[in-house]
Order: sequence, then structure tokens, then C-alpha cells
Amino acid sequence: MAKPKVVITRKLPAAAEERARKLFDVELNANDVPLDAAALARAMREVDGLLPCVADKITAELLATPGRKAKIVANYGVGYNNIDVVAAKANGIVVTNTPDVLTEDTADLALTLMLMTARRAGEGERELRGGKWTGWRPTHMLATQVNGKTLGLIGIGRIGRAVARRAHLGFGMKIIYHDPYPLSDAGANALGAERRESIEAVLRESDFVSLHCPATPETRHLMNAARFAQMKQGSILINTARGDVVNELDLISALESGAIGGAGLDVFEKEPTVPAKLIAMENVVLLPHLGSATTETRVAMGMRAIDNLEAFFGGTAPRDRVA
Repeated sequence: MAKPKVVITRKLPAAAEERARKLFDVELNANDVPLDAAALARAMREVDGLLPCVADKITAELLATPGRKAKIVANYGVGYNNIDVVAAKANGIVVTNTPDVLTEDTADLALTLMLMTARRAGEGERELRGGKWTGWRPTHMLATQVNGKTLGLIGIGRIGRAVARRAHLGFGMKIIYHDPYPLSDAGANALGAERRESIEAVLRESDFVSLHCPATPETRHLMNAARFAQMKQGSILINTARGDVVNELDLISALESGAIGGAGLDVFEKEPTVPAKLIAMENVVLLPHLGSATTETRVAMGMRAIDNLEAFFGGTAPRDRVA
């Protein structure tokens, strides 16, 4: 019996690619160059399944490719806002993602950004590497204490809860959050978390605000000028969710005016493009979308996507189906 044909759009860790070779008639991307729209359309016509990454735009037009053969899109990532899931459903195409496996690493990175921004670590390293450090002195590069401060979470799903656990137990932080789906009493007590009825209430109380909401039409530019105006002066924004949750122009204005004290960002509106003004700011820590970037997690993400493909082609329901 012929193996299902699958295209994997970007280079995956070796262990995942090796497993894919065993299970499928697979086309790999050895050069790791992004596939253009024409190459993606060819894949949709010629293969049974597509394994894209979050940087691939799987549009309604692509999903309606004439002569389409592909029946499943197994996204490599927990977020799937790169895929038009409405169009996928309309065309009878299954869509899956890779939840769970990247929770802890993304939470680690959110704390990394919080600590780096609060303690001016990026600025300090640039000073030292640039040969500008003149030695220790009492008022040099004074920063913001993290221990005991208030952390506000916008969204308290898997990653939000993992961040809360680290911050509360490790740094004695007070945790407040807003989410349409509140924690159980037991869950809230375990994290020392208190729910607030609105995003604005969280912003007004928090020394640090960490975003953990999905990218949807409703959350696009959720953080905008009006909401930055609600944040405490000197507070710090952390974003490891998706770039378009933040209006970057409004963020730049809030930073320039001193309305907020800093930002730690791992995701951006128009990746890989980052506004030059953000790059020039010393009170901003910028990372190139590294939330899940450990060997263990990137392998696990590949295996999870392959699990979904294997289940689908084996005639069973993929466990991570989102459309």
C-alpha cells in the first residue's frame, strides 16, 4: 500500500524528519527557504497532507486550489492564525495544531523577557560589549525589582498558568488575570491568582502585564493606545503570544512618552520585520520568536504534528484537531 504523500514546508529537527520519512512519502525542505504561494499551491494539488509552520500563510485562496488533493493541514505550532480555518472547514480540510508540548518553554521565555526588561539586562550587555562600562558604582543602571510585584495576565490558558506558577512561587508575585473562562477556585488558589472583570482592571493594577491570548479578529490590536493609557506609569509589557495582539505604533508612542516603562517582545506584527524605532529603544528587549526554541520542544512539536497526520491517514480522529 502506497504511503501518504506529505510536504513539510520548513526544515524540522532531524528526529522528526526521520520519523516522517518512515511513515510518509515525504518531501522535505532541505534548504529551509520559505515556500512561496505557487509552491504551496503545487503541494495542495499533489500531496495528501501539508505540514506547514506558523510563518506559512495558508489562505482561503490556497485552500480552494483547483484540483486540490490535500485533505489535512497539520500546523507546526500551537497558534494557527496563519491558517484560514473557516475556509478549511468550508473545503472539508482538517486542521490540527501542536498544543501542550511548548507550554513550559514559552513560560520560561516570558519570565526571561520580564527579568531582562526589568533589570535592564540587554542594555547592560550592550554597554559592556561596546566597551563603555567604566566599573561598578552605586547609581549605575538602576532598574526595577521583580520580587513581590504584581503580575497581570491577559489570558490564563496553559501558558498563562505556567507563567503564573513560576512568578508566584519563584518570585512571590501577586497574580491577577482576566480571561473569559475563569479558573476554578482550586486552580486559582494554587497559583495565588485573582480574577479581574476587565482587561482595564488588570492593566491599572499591574507592574508587569504578560499577554497569553490567542490571535483572533477579536484580539487584534487588543493592546492599543487606549489600553496603554490604562497601564501604571513605569509598568512593563511582555508579549510571547502573537504580534498582532499589540498595535506596535501605539506601543512605540507609549514607550516614547513614558506612559509605560518598557517592553519585552518575542513576537511582532509583521515578522520578520521589526520597526526601527523599537530596535533603537534601550528600554525594550527584543527576541526573534524564540518561545518554543529548545531542541526538546521543537522535536516534540514535530512529533505531535506527525502524530496528527498518522492518526488522520490511519482513519482515526487526530487528537489536536482545530477545524
